[in-house]
Amino acid sequence: MRAAPSGTADLPLHGGRVPAWLSARMARLGRVIVEAIAHDYGRTEVLRRLANPFWFQSFGAVMGMNWHSSGITTSVIGALKRGLGPVAGELGLHVCGGRGRASRRTPEELAAVGERVGLDAPALVRASRLVAKVDSAAVQDGFELYLHGFIVADDGAWVVVQQGMNGARRQARRYHWIWDRAGGFVDDPHAAIEGRPGGDIVNLVDHRAAPARGELVGLGHAGPAAAVDALTRLRMPAHHDVRAEDIDLRRLGKTLAAVADRGPEDFAELMLVPGVGARTLFALALVAEVVHGAPSRFADPARFSLAHGGKDGHPFPVPLRVYDQTIAVLKRAVARAKLGESDRLAALRRLDDQARRIDVAAVTPAALERAVAAEWRAKDQLGGRTVADDAEGRVAPRSRRPAATLSAQLSLPSLGRGRPGVSALEPRVDKLESE
Repeated sequence: MRAAPSGTADLPLHGGRVPAWLSARMARLGRVIVEAIAHDYGRTEVLRRLANPFWFQSFGAVMGMNWHSSGITTSVIGALKRGLGPVAGELGLHVCGGRGRASRRTPEELAAVGERVGLDAPALVRASRLVAKVDSAAVQDGFELYLHGFIVADDGAWVVVQQGMNGARRQARRYHWIWDRAGGFVDDPHAAIEGRPGGDIVNLVDHRAAPARGELVGLGHAGPAAAVDALTRLRMPAHHDVRAEDIDLRRLGKTLAAVADRGPEDFAELMLVPGVGARTLFALALVAEVVHGAPSRFADPARFSLAHGGKDGHPFPVPLRVYDQTIAVLKRAVARAKLGESDRLAALRRLDDQARRIDVAAVTPAALERAVAAEWRAKDQLGGRTVADDAEGRVAPRSRRPAATLSAQLSLPSLGRGRPGVSALEPRVDKLESE
């Protein structure tokens, strides 16, 4: 069985760090999203999602990372390693490797996993080394690898996400591999390669390079790489701000309409999380799409940054109170599902289903601009935070601080059945409630 190539993406190379107040939340949110996917679709589907570069970028964006940057790769792999570690035995998914020095520990970590769950550790280590060798030596595209993440399941299925950088061009390229495509590492094994084309490259693992491989002793048995030109490309722009052209505005309108249409029915009594209002429901709707959405729905990763903003303030500060409410809702839903009570996870799925079915007009660029401006105005009420606040010594709100209910939403047309659309986005913070 061979999966089709997923695509490529251009990633501007960004420096900086992920602050502790965000990295801890990313680990918690990443864990519950993965648990929700595994519960509804199985752990193999988790691996397939990670092998999809469009989904991977959207996953990072919904967790508050810069929506278009290379930093998403490092932060997502790190968040999954920290978040899934405590439940690896229960979930049957193990995250090995990482950036820099952590990548060099991948073989010993794989050996430990193999010993613990009874996998063929030497075969996994060989796969890890071959994948790294292919993308560092056999595909000479000008990008030097600095990150290698290897996620393996208890049944031996695996996915690799690794990334290289080209400092001169200030760009990064992400490579996705999946076990059922890699085969013998000799003929187009990548699930995807992400990065901006930089002219002619040496790709000794393209299927067209078979004669050349036969003449090179050192690479005669090395793994193959996908032909870059054969893949659909996701090209992330250089600008930091989120613009209307970066977002599928019609799909955004459908999400907002679904929140207005299904939110009160499915969440008011079902979720029972104090402080959850329209703003948190909107974030949950985007998270629900990450859990349930088909691959075609992740062509605009910028849209998912509207859930929890971005650490650098693009499109707006990370609203920590909304973020913590999202984690609380998902955590309770997953916990109940593990006990055989899937009603709350089912509510998330209904919200996502409604967003696909509902027929509304697209959100206008002007409405999007107003929405972003309103988030900035409501920064203090929502616990909004950016890395710039760290330099100013601003203290982040604790995760269990009383949460504000923000009822504001974008302007929407009538939703049918005689119900009016949601009013224009004007921030209104309701009475604070304690959990």
